[in-house]
Amino acid sequence: MRSVQLLIGGRAQPAASGATFARINPQSNQAVTEASAASAEDARLAADAAEAAFAQWSQTGPSERRARLLRAADLMEQQKDPFVEIMQAETGATRVWAEHNVFAAAAILREAASMTTQISGEVIPSDEGRLSFAVRQPAGVVLGIAPWNAPIVLGTRAIAMPLACGNTVVLKASELCPATHAKIAEVLVEAGLGNGVVNLITHAPAAAGEVVGALIEHPAVRRINFTGSTRVGQLIAEQAARVLKPVLLELGGKSPLIVLDDADLERAVQAAAFGAFFNQGQICMSTERIVVTPGIAAAFVRRLGDKANSIAVGDPLVSDAPLGALASAAAGARINELIDDALSKGAALVAGGKAEGVFMPATVLDGVTADMHIYREETFGPIVCVLHADHDDHAVTLANDTEFGLSAAVFSQNIERAFSVTKRIRSGICHINGATVSDEPQMPFGGTGRSGYGRFGGKAGIAEFTELRWITVASDAPHFPI
Repeated sequence: MRSVQLLIGGRAQPAASGATFARINPQSNQAVTEASAASAEDARLAADAAEAAFAQWSQTGPSERRARLLRAADLMEQQKDPFVEIMQAETGATRVWAEHNVFAAAAILREAASMTTQISGEVIPSDEGRLSFAVRQPAGVVLGIAPWNAPIVLGTRAIAMPLACGNTVVLKASELCPATHAKIAEVLVEAGLGNGVVNLITHAPAAAGEVVGALIEHPAVRRINFTGSTRVGQLIAEQAARVLKPVLLELGGKSPLIVLDDADLERAVQAAAFGAFFNQGQICMSTERIVVTPGIAAAFVRRLGDKANSIAVGDPLVSDAPLGALASAAAGARINELIDDALSKGAALVAGGKAEGVFMPATVLDGVTADMHIYREETFGPIVCVLHADHDDHAVTLANDTEFGLSAAVFSQNIERAFSVTKRIRSGICHINGATVSDEPQMPFGGTGRSGYGRFGGKAGIAEFTELRWITVASDAPHFPI
């Protein structure tokens, strides 16, 4: 059992009420973490601490901010094994996925560090003879709200660029992985980002609305970023709108992968399997729909079914199977309902099958149509649907037949043809001859529609976490009309 406390103003402390909550391991059903259960008052204290630290941190030079973020990246990699152990215990992840989280999060910190000297402005010609320029400055306190599915990557992403831009932060940990997110804060403090620059709030599931609401409404909080479900993201956006605060939202997805009739089938199958089944399909970019065109449909479905049947599933704490556990048995039960509905309406089970508790095989459903619930609902599990298109234009129509728009992929050996299809897909991200699951810290990452708005990554992230100001200097005495 790990014990996690709040981090407020550089000091680890219990919740004011002394209350705690437990995180249960999804495989063993045993408590693995006991975390402080913050209230709205605790949340306000964390924002107060971040506000108090802002004056000094925002004036810290770019080289110093870069050095501390680079130190944090090194520490994160040096502490890989503790990170992996905690993440596996809380989320049921495989070791491969947990290790990837560590190295990808360290890369995010290094990319953020490189951006400290890229926060630039411009001189703008003025008709009034003034020196006129635009400059980006730190916004203030940034609230980062991170999910459980890629907890080290997304917890780090929630605060790395805000820190690089000179903001102070409050990381609101997921109630499903409080110790994992607390470990990120611990590393950042060890790297020299303590004393209120980085603050951490954990809370019981029932207190989520109260705690997040208090943080959004706190006057010092000037930016909010959230990664998670579309339903919760909409609630956060609505509350932030009432106090006129910008929000960056990276939400759900129903990512399509289009396989045109001239595609390299082996490459397409490998990418589809990786995109659909890696981390049990619990990735926002996971391939949820595969759109196949005539001529290759039967061969592709057969090969994908064979690939899915070859992927083992097992308890990641005692097995090195590629597929580990779902986050909860409830997630498996919901997917099972979607499978039952699809099969009752004519879909064919090509590989896999239903979840048993938190374990589910790699599953392929063929012949999925719009009257099935799974056609539109995000599954967030190791299951992929195959849709049949008559031609390229029809494939684009099927790919766009969703409210989501995060990632997509197109497979063709004719790049001009693939690019023509790609340009018509409504998504923030699209990969030609690559998997829907792909990310690099310097790339503009985000979606459209119900997948959210705004962009993480590289220079795009600078715009999200700074204020753009117009400043002038008059060289001569001004002439006013009155």
